[in-house]
Amino acid sequence: MLIHFRKSKPQQFGLLFLIFLVLYFFVPEDENSLLWRLPPLLKDIPMMINNLLDNLMFNWLTIPVYDPDWGMYEDKAVFRLITRAISDFLLFLIIFIREIFLGGLQTIGSITGDTLETFKWVYLPALPWTAVIAGVFILGYKLQGFGLALIASLGFFYVSIFGQWEPTMETLSLVLVTAPICFVLGLSFGVLGYLNKKVEVTLQPILNIAQTMPHFSYLVPIIVLFGVGDHAGAVATIIFATPPMIRLTILGLKRISPEVVESGLMSGCNKFQLLFKVLIPTARRDILIGVNQVIMQCLAMTTIAAFIGAKGLGFNLKVALNGLKIGKAAEIGICVVIIAVVLDKLSLAWANKQKDYFANLSFFQKNKAFIYFLFLTTILGIIAYFSSSFFNDGSNFLYLIPFGEGLTIAPILDAGIDWIWETFFYYLNIFNKFLITNVLFVMRDAYLGMPVVSTFFLIMGAGYIIGGIRSFLIVGGLILFIALSEYWNRALITAYMATFAVGVSAFMGIIVGSLCARNEITTKIILSICDFFQTFPSFIYLIPVILLFGITDTSVMIAAIAYASVPATRYTVEGLRSVPASLHDAGSMSGVSNLQRWISIELPLAFPHIMLGINQTVIFALMMIVLGALIGTEDLGQIIMGSLSRPGGAGIGFTLGIFVSFICLAVDNLIRTWSDERKKLLGIV
Repeated sequence: MLIHFRKSKPQQFGLLFLIFLVLYFFVPEDENSLLWRLPPLLKDIPMMINNLLDNLMFNWLTIPVYDPDWGMYEDKAVFRLITRAISDFLLFLIIFIREIFLGGLQTIGSITGDTLETFKWVYLPALPWTAVIAGVFILGYKLQGFGLALIASLGFFYVSIFGQWEPTMETLSLVLVTAPICFVLGLSFGVLGYLNKKVEVTLQPILNIAQTMPHFSYLVPIIVLFGVGDHAGAVATIIFATPPMIRLTILGLKRISPEVVESGLMSGCNKFQLLFKVLIPTARRDILIGVNQVIMQCLAMTTIAAFIGAKGLGFNLKVALNGLKIGKAAEIGICVVIIAVVLDKLSLAWANKQKDYFANLSFFQKNKAFIYFLFLTTILGIIAYFSSSFFNDGSNFLYLIPFGEGLTIAPILDAGIDWIWETFFYYLNIFNKFLITNVLFVMRDAYLGMPVVSTFFLIMGAGYIIGGIRSFLIVGGLILFIALSEYWNRALITAYMATFAVGVSAFMGIIVGSLCARNEITTKIILSICDFFQTFPSFIYLIPVILLFGITDTSVMIAAIAYASVPATRYTVEGLRSVPASLHDAGSMSGVSNLQRWISIELPLAFPHIMLGINQTVIFALMMIVLGALIGTEDLGQIIMGSLSRPGGAGIGFTLGIFVSFICLAVDNLIRTWSDERKKLLGIV
């Protein structure tokens, strides 16, 4: 019987939960009891981080630097000089690219020096929006044909005629600066990780933490190190968007077959030639998929970076939301979504486009797209330049449709919102009150009422059952770090919100994914829908829920569910579609019903893949819950958000970001270990 119990994990989990309930109900609520709450032994960590940042910026390794304004030398920390140099460099690149789209050579000249004072005849206007759209059309056609060209050009056309061209180009300039830097850094570290196992092992925990840190946690220390503005937003974006590039580079290089490497060596390649002429070209698709992820992450972060002064669509969106101009916010949100979809499709088309290394093409054939772009840019630029005489109000709409002077659907959206509120307010309010009063607050109080000993027994016990002593120690250590802080109760609130959002998202994703995975047509439809919604920056999900439910926990929960349901649905579809057709036939021949086949055959075989989707669902839900601090929550996200404007907030914001990351990593360890074990039992490599 004892041997059977050791092998039966359901029985082990049952006993674990029973002991948890006993501890939950019988351990008294006593702040002085170690069974109820642990002492905040790590409460000084935020202060230590603040002191470290201050020393780096003002005291560490100072050197005398001549100040021309004061005419004297001043001791300045080397680290501060480095951060300021990086800031100046990034700001110059951003402004330079931005003015190509918006200001032209005259503005660039004012940045670089007195060139225009010396050569007043030098003049080159900025690219008109018509020329940029023409370039986007040509790029789309070159990558995937007329369909993509039409989608991309119509997207930019929509942004222009609705008067969002200026903020869009401001956002795009940030992406065009940060994405190449992320690519270079990601490719470099990825190659180093591939070539050196020690480097890869060192990078893995750093990448794990970086990819599970909330957006706001990046912003707080960056304010201290780099100040506020476009350059600070660029630094935050680079740090946030580089990790997926590193991972996909390593993954792509590892997928290369040994035969390809041996062929390169036998052909006489040295290490440098082998890397750049064999390995990287062979891993081209995986690397370019990394570029796609980088671009999408950059766009998402540049939107969030508006909170530290970065210009663009994100800044205008924040202003509209702060002013409760929901219609205008929704209009800007649509533009963000359009740009995200266009960039996603263009970068994916680039990744999927096969390069012919053996084609013998002429100069014109190789560069015809660029030649066409120069020709169209010249023609459209001339038309736009000389068309100013046709516009009497001073605005040349063929050159630039100014912000706020284009078409607008904000009044229509506001009217629609008013109609929704007038028509469905009673029902929405009932649902909102019911969910908050009877579900969310009950769950919150239940989580806050958990003694720390019962929480640790449940989490570490689950770790031991799933992954043995290794998982037992890992998840225990990660959660212990949070429990020894003064933010344990806030972490419990975050955990309750994540539990609810993940539970609903996983249920919806598995059900919808299972229904859609039954035939090819519904599979393509649901995967296309997932692709579409996965391109949305997380910030966008908050807009529709605010107008429906106001600033409540319900809004945060529904936004988190909508955001986190995408990976659960996608991985369920992919997992079920990977089940061999022969097993479907075997089940049908055995006389089982569709429901029995789904429960007994399909779900168990797809379980490892589905669990990876649930893992992503947890991360997505936590990211959105922390972001929900924008509309008012009482979790860790609220403190992280508040740290942006709090003196000494860098230490608090970064520490709490680490806490959120540790929650993600603890769940990741449990799910991945469970999934890997199921793969071994099923014989899946």
